[in-house]
Amino acid sequence: MLGSQIAWDDTILPFQLDASDIRGRVVRLDGVLDQILSQHDYPAEIEALVAEMTLLTAMIGQTLKLRWKLSLQVRGDGPARLIATDYYAPEKEGDPARVRAYASYDANRLVPRVDPFSQIGKGYFAILIDQGAGTVPYQGITPIAGGSLSACAGTYFAQSEQLPSRFSTSFGKSRLAGGEESWRAGGVMIQKMPKASPHAISQDDAADDGLLRASDMLDDDDLEDWNRANILLDTVEELELVGPSVQPTDLLVRLFHEDRPRVFDPQSVAFGCQCSEEKVRQSLSIYSAKDISKMTTENGDVTADCQFCGAHYVLDPATVGFEAEEKRDGEGD
Repeated sequence: MLGSQIAWDDTILPFQLDASDIRGRVVRLDGVLDQILSQHDYPAEIEALVAEMTLLTAMIGQTLKLRWKLSLQVRGDGPARLIATDYYAPEKEGDPARVRAYASYDANRLVPRVDPFSQIGKGYFAILIDQGAGTVPYQGITPIAGGSLSACAGTYFAQSEQLPSRFSTSFGKSRLAGGEESWRAGGVMIQKMPKASPHAISQDDAADDGLLRASDMLDDDDLEDWNRANILLDTVEELELVGPSVQPTDLLVRLFHEDRPRVFDPQSVAFGCQCSEEKVRQSLSIYSAKDISKMTTENGDVTADCQFCGAHYVLDPATVGFEAEEKRDGEGD
């Protein structure tokens, strides 16, 4: 058990089902999720939403090219106002991907012991892909619907990419023998691979609610393969998803052995925040000296806190804004 825990925690394993043209990922997060959630004192309902979003972000983000960034956001009119996550693809081959997440919520409106998804209310689920400087970020949006964040992600791929997709997730606190209680999370994503020349699909093909389903996008043979994979995924147990006693490779064989699962190189994941003093200064560079004066504390400082990692920045107001009077140490004339 210990060996599988060491080998697969904080890891994304890409795979393909060769017999049915389905691709996917198995993800295990423990230390990463524990670090994300330990930096905040979130209520249980918010912790659940952040945990699920982090899993989805890791599964979706694994396909990004080096140095790209994936952001997921959920905004609603309920007590859970915002759930935001970022996935930073590795800087170079062999490096870990980095993930961060945070939530904004109205504590006075939260309803204890109620389904966390219902705390979002009406809103939208958005995916943003940033390919770096000189490019225009891609953004796709789908409404909050389906009963879970995983269902929202599936709807996004159906609507924006016309790819039938399914996410199965599990997460929670657990205690290994002789260890301390900590977060463990796991999930499986499956996605029907597109044909070389897919037929055009319009919203006229959708059901009455305007949402596309697998039957709208697949022919009979592909739909049969897709339905079989979903039936098999329905049999997965929560303890199989989170581990550590069941390795991801064994799980794939147990679920999909008739579809000839083939695995690829795993991707390690670490917590990582991109905040810095320089980025804080950049964000303040649009403000005038008058605006900066309104942000200055009684102690004569301008302060900023990173909502992802909790880093606290203290700046001299004379050195920020587009009318900065003084140069920082080390700057030339």
